Amino acid sequence: QVQLVESGGGLVQPGGSLRLSCAASGSAASGSIFRAYAMGWYRQAPGKQRELVARITSGGSTNYADSVKGRFTISRDNAKNTVYLQMNSLKPEDTAVYYCNTDPVTIATTRYWGQGTQVTVSS
Repeated sequence: QVQLVESGGGLVQPGGSLRLSCAASGSAASGSIFRAYAMGWYRQAPGKQRELVARITSGGSTNYADSVKGRFTISRDNAKNTVYLQMNSLKPEDTAVYYCNTDPVTIATTRYWGQGTQVTVSS
């Protein structure tokens, strides 16, 4: 069973930075599955729907939501089955639980949702 485990969240002041990690593990097939998919970072703020903020294809092409463009950078290390999200110039409105999963999320990959990692931006 493939697992996606997010880490790196925390409390940071406005203008600060955090680096999130998402590691795929739990199955001999997790590496090949991870490398086959475009991966995304999603976030869900209290009372709001989960939204995609950044995605990266298996080849390394990236896209960002307008709200984070120029501040967030997504990257992946296929050898480590890990995807990262570097977040700079953080704003209070970035406060949310951050998750990773494939993009798009399919019937097969919806089971991969992990616990997420909490990011709180506050002074």
